[in-house]
Amino acid sequence: MVTGANALEKLQLLHSPQLEKLPWLVHGFSTRAGGVSRAYGGNTLNLGFTKDDSRTAVERNRELLLKKLGVATGRKGWPLVALRQIHSDLIYRFDRLPAELLVGDGLVTHTPGLLIAVQAADCIPIIVVDRKRRAVGVFHAGWRGTVKRIAEKGVGEMRKHFGSDPRNMVAAIGPGIQSCCYEVGEEVRRQFESQFAYGASLFREVKESDPVREKYPLLFLTARAPGHSELPTKLFLDLVEANRRQLMDAGLAKKNIDASAPCTACHTGLLFSHRGDKGVTGRMMGVAGIRPPTRVSDSEC
Repeated sequence: MVTGANALEKLQLLHSPQLEKLPWLVHGFSTRAGGVSRAYGGNTLNLGFTKDDSRTAVERNRELLLKKLGVATGRKGWPLVALRQIHSDLIYRFDRLPAELLVGDGLVTHTPGLLIAVQAADCIPIIVVDRKRRAVGVFHAGWRGTVKRIAEKGVGEMRKHFGSDPRNMVAAIGPGIQSCCYEVGEEVRRQFESQFAYGASLFREVKESDPVREKYPLLFLTARAPGHSELPTKLFLDLVEANRRQLMDAGLAKKNIDASAPCTACHTGLLFSHRGDKGVTGRMMGVAGIRPPTRVSDSEC
């Protein structure tokens, strides 16, 4: 049996070097490592209330996450605020734990002692931080949310609510499915090209390979009429670059955007991936929060 101590010891979080420079910031991107869930092979840190896992296991995993982040003070620790995500551009400002679960895909706050979170298992979790105003935002960006400009709108919400200046902001794009693995349909390309001047550059085409055709090309040239032996083309979307461009369009400097997180579909031993796990998988979280000030110099960081 896995004990709480063992599960916590094995729990692994990913941190952005850009965001780690801020001592008042709590942040992290969870992985599948550690935890007490048994639904997805071994003991994993599933943080989403999925149909395959028990609510008790997920609640225990969320407690372990708070402990790993060092914010499990008192009986329950910091409140963890999450949403029922629907691939939208709905963003909420919070200064306390809401009375009920809200529907949307983005959260912003400048209230210390509150942990805001988005869930993902291929979609991109994004953390944006205002270094001067001490404000944070977390956003869930699948392709639908990206087309709706959730990252760009998230920066706008922080400007509106907290007076944030993008020149003082840093961001981390967390683990998600990347262009090496994210095959999409032609309808997705059409939507991006209709919304972004650079939309076409976010896609790459790859022709399927066939070892037999490559070895015996003449056989396939003569077997059918011209045009009937063409192999289909696969289309891949660079969702990370799409969101990086949005953050830059919103005013963030390129050097202040960390996009170094790994691909979920390439690293299913470490990360949950809806595609890599054939649709039966857990959920990770991208989380951020603000430590209550403890000394005068904190406000100057």
